[in-house]
Formats: sequence, structure tokens, C-alpha cells
Amino acid sequence: MPPDALLEEAAAGRLPDWARMSRARRAHAERVAALLGEWAASLGLGPQETTRWVAAGMLHDGLREAPPEELRPLVPATFRHLTGGLLHGPAAAERLRLDGVTDEPVLQAIAYHTIGHPDLDELGRALFIADYIEPGRRHDQARLAKLRGRMPDQRNAVLVDVLRARMERTLSEGRSIRSETAAFWNRVGTHAAGRAQDVESRQA
Repeated sequence: MPPDALLEEAAAGRLPDWARMSRARRAHAERVAALLGEWAASLGLGPQETTRWVAAGMLHDGLREAPPEELRPLVPATFRHLTGGLLHGPAAAERLRLDGVTDEPVLQAIAYHTIGHPDLDELGRALFIADYIEPGRRHDQARLAKLRGRMPDQRNAVLVDVLRARMERTLSEGRSIRSETAAFWNRVGTHAAGRAQDVESRQA
């Protein structure tokens, strides 16, 4: 199947035969994809770009339920030390690469949707947000609903809130912050702080 057709198929809800998703996991992916489709429409993106966004949402957890021992050999050496819960993003990206997908922003969005990366583009950042705030999440439902209500117009500020929450959870579980996540924070968090200071100075 041509790479572009693979993304079109995924956007239409038809996943590759290697996907390992339970009914609940697929429902999560559908909710993430729906958010991304709504945001793409609100941002005035064209049909081809919207397809990429929705496809990324459908594919991001394609290997979430595969055993870690199956995923570790699939990923580049830089990812092989990841814990089982973090391997599925890089593994899905590599499996798509094997299928001929060369859309690097889509592959990067999927690979880093759990840990973040400073080089994520608009799609990658949107997937990072959508995966966290999709309406099926059972934790902090009122807070997540407020975050969804701010999207996509306030997406940069929402990204900072989501990234901060993810980092705080990582630290509360006694885990260290990955270098990619720290670099992501240094890029988006520092810019957010700078904008806040500019607003304060104008109001003074």
C-alpha cells in the first residue's frame, strides 16, 4: 500500500494489520483523532493536512498493547532503554517507516507523543495535547474539559499546562525527566514565561 494511502486509510479508521489495540484503546485513538480533526478544521487546514492530523491520532497507540519485549528490537538504540509504557510510540513510528511512510513530522509526532520533543511541529504538539485531554480520560475531568474548551485558539498556553502536568506526574512517581522532555519544556515553557512577563510589563 502506498504510504499516502496508508495515512488515508488510518484517517478513515482502517488500521494496519500490525496494530495491537483493544476495543477500549481504539476508542481512545478515535477520540484523539476526532479532537485533532476538529482542531484542524478550526485552524482552517486543508483536507490533506487534516488527513495527516487525523491519521496521527488513529495510529499513535497502534502498538500500545504489544509486549515490550516485542517492541524493543523495533526501535532505534536511543529508545531501547525506555520503560515498557513508553516504547509504543517509537515502535509504531518505526513500523510505519518500514511500511514506507516518509512523512517525518507525522512519524515524529507518533514517536514522541508521550515524552515530547523540542522539534515537534504544530501537528506533534497537537497530538501531545490531545492524547492527554481527550474526553475519555477519567482523571481531573473538569480541568481537562476546561483545557479542551481553550483549544485550539490558546493551544500554546494549553501545551504548557499539559507539559507541566505530565512532568509533575513523572516526578511524583519518582521517575526522572527525560532530556527530550526537559528540552521541550525549555522551549515552550520559557517562551510562555516571556510572554507573561511582556503582558505584565505592558499592564504596569
